[in-house]
Amino acid sequence: MALNVVIGAQWGDEGKGKIIDYLSEKSDYVIRFHGGNNAGHTVINKFGKFALHLVPSGIFYPKTKVIIGNGVIVDLHVLLEEIKMLKKRGIKIKNKLFISPRCHLIMPYHKLLDSLYENAKGKGKTGTTGRGIGPTYSDKVSYNGIRIADLMSPKVFSEKLKIQLAVKNKILKALGAKQLSQANIERDFFSFREKIKAYVLEPLPLIKKTIKNNQNILLEGAQGTLLDNDWGTYPFVTGSTVLTGGINAGAGVPVDKIDNVIGVVKAYLTRVGEGPFPTELANNLGEKLKTIGGEFGATTGRPRRCGWLDIELLKFACFINGFTKLVITKLDVLDSFPEIKICTHYTLNGKKVNYYDGDANFLTKIKPVYKILKGWSSPTKGVTKYNSLPKQAKEYIKKIENLVGVKVKYISTGPKRDEIIKI
Repeated sequence: MALNVVIGAQWGDEGKGKIIDYLSEKSDYVIRFHGGNNAGHTVINKFGKFALHLVPSGIFYPKTKVIIGNGVIVDLHVLLEEIKMLKKRGIKIKNKLFISPRCHLIMPYHKLLDSLYENAKGKGKTGTTGRGIGPTYSDKVSYNGIRIADLMSPKVFSEKLKIQLAVKNKILKALGAKQLSQANIERDFFSFREKIKAYVLEPLPLIKKTIKNNQNILLEGAQGTLLDNDWGTYPFVTGSTVLTGGINAGAGVPVDKIDNVIGVVKAYLTRVGEGPFPTELANNLGEKLKTIGGEFGATTGRPRRCGWLDIELLKFACFINGFTKLVITKLDVLDSFPEIKICTHYTLNGKKVNYYDGDANFLTKIKPVYKILKGWSSPTKGVTKYNSLPKQAKEYIKKIENLVGVKVKYISTGPKRDEIIKI
């Protein structure tokens, strides 16, 4: 059996969707264990191009089954549209997709409050996606959440919704927004219930059986390490635990069963929204990376800020997650750069400092220290053999390995499934 976990090593958008799709071929189950539809995984395969937000990226293989684990928060409208899209394009869903009844629901008031809170912050906004992620997780930990299990019982759902609207409508009114109707919400959600109930199943027995039978499980991480609610650049983070340890709480998978923790790293660095970015290139080089790399969010369409690879951040991600292997993606985006910089460490007031020595404000004050490498100035797009890479590209990979102390196992040289090097 192999139990592999795939985690983003940066601020998300590292190319995890492709890697999960690639690794899913030999997986019996692919499990998403946190986050919501604020995540977007882009997959390009023989069926076409897909932007998945809730359904795990392993759905495309005939024998692979997928689970939306209890740590995921679900916008049922988005999920049902995603299922509809997959079915329309010939992807089998029946008896392949299972959704935990413990998943919390993103309610209409969560999305309203998300936008209202963000607007109220003015210049102090955190750059949320507006999907209702933060308010839903807030309700979850404050015992105000509504779960899929509640929706399966209309009476329970109505009772819980009545309590929540009694509170939420007062907040909406105070913030100048229109109050919500219970009847309208029930009409929509009871319709969702009929369409979703065939997929709702407690997945723990399936997971236990898979482990007992020495079958293969792949845990699908969303977002990235630096967006973790505890260890990321708070408050410019997501609402969930992104790290390896989240598989226990978010999917019911014991951490002692893990065989490999695979960290996905973009060959450069990007970030969407607000927050510190020490190696950001707010110049023509940054625009060049954005243009060549097609750096626009799969979920929001927002342009991504771009910069050089940050080894200080990557070393932290390797440690906190226990990465056993690395995947380097979008190597081909750097093909036309005559020189490439890598941030090796930070200094503050002339002294070497670490990422974890301070907070988000601290990261706006540090100075990144760079090592300059010669670019390869030749195409790597579509290369599938390591020895076919230019010498300087191989030196770039080796430099990353030496600086972080983790071996690179895969290199992605394009968006398609087969544009990958296995070392």
